[in-house]
Amino acid sequence: MAKRTLEAFFSPPSKKAKADIGPLSRIVSPLVKAAQATDTFTDQSTSDIQRFTSHPSWPSLIADLPKGISDSIEELLLTASGKAINNQPHLDLLYFQPLIPQPTADELFRFLRSSLPFYRVKYTINRFGKSLDINTPRYTTVFGIDETSRFLITQESSSSDESSSNITYTTSRIVESSNLTKESPPAKYQKYTVPPRPIPPCLMLLKNLMEALASDTYNIVLVNYYATGTDSISFHSDDERFLGENPAIASFSLGARRDFLLKHKPPGAGPGNGNKNGAPKGQDAVFPGTTQIKLPLGSGDMILMRGETQRNWLHSIPKRTGKGNEADTGRINITMRKAMIPAGTANYYQYNVGTGPVYRWDNKKKEMRLWEEMKLEENI
Repeated sequence: MAKRTLEAFFSPPSKKAKADIGPLSRIVSPLVKAAQATDTFTDQSTSDIQRFTSHPSWPSLIADLPKGISDSIEELLLTASGKAINNQPHLDLLYFQPLIPQPTADELFRFLRSSLPFYRVKYTINRFGKSLDINTPRYTTVFGIDETSRFLITQESSSSDESSSNITYTTSRIVESSNLTKESPPAKYQKYTVPPRPIPPCLMLLKNLMEALASDTYNIVLVNYYATGTDSISFHSDDERFLGENPAIASFSLGARRDFLLKHKPPGAGPGNGNKNGAPKGQDAVFPGTTQIKLPLGSGDMILMRGETQRNWLHSIPKRTGKGNEADTGRINITMRKAMIPAGTANYYQYNVGTGPVYRWDNKKKEMRLWEEMKLEENI
């Protein structure tokens, strides 16, 4: 089988080494079986066989986008149009409702939910002199690396074994952005609890689309899965210094409709000034001339937050409860960011991958389950 290149998401190498898949080839068939059991599917509009990509930093194979979905997304580069929302101080939004039509968006939601590895991160913070244990109220996963480095592919091969002929094997090394022939110093990444990992092909097309719409580039792809209406994220702003000044954050929604709330920071608030929502302690004043905004983000919608928005506004996805709640059917949110320095890479992996176990979607039981348990059931 001809080699399948990945130039779309890896910088091209000067040489390609012969792949050594070793023991992995002996477990490929059950791994594919397990991946397909989680509702990874063959595009019904074509006869294409579902393809997968493997990388040592990923905990499992990750399926490539079916041709029908990728073709639909590529067409949007010519037709996508957003609505500007800039009628309040320091606010600059571009709202696509939708960016991707719902039939394709819903198919993409099911595909990504079943294809990506997720985590339920736990961590400890110090607040007012006391340690506080945090259980992240949603599933998360992240890929990419900051602007100082790049992933350079050093090995790529499609197996000649018929049982794994639909799998592309890849490895890579981290090099300096300023000199692609210079490998990044090991000490630069030894401090990371979780090693950075490249963005898989199934997310690269979305990244390319959002970069075109934002007229910017991104290097971090963060995916949140809200399993039920009780999964949420509190008011916050993406104004960390490692994102640079006035970052453009692209936020794309799939699955259940959830309210996206925005409110201006109180007078006197700013990056790093006050508590977690950016407000000085004891102050809950409304910034003059502003009102809270509620956008009902549905499947396929995208909001681009740019300009001074992150520096001055907070946003959240509140809980939504009640019998027969649409939110209980699950929602995926994909955000694109550009981390400028290694501290950004460390932050995203610490709080969105961590050191806990991997979860995968089980289509039979309709829930996220521990990947180790699923592999045991499939005798992998």
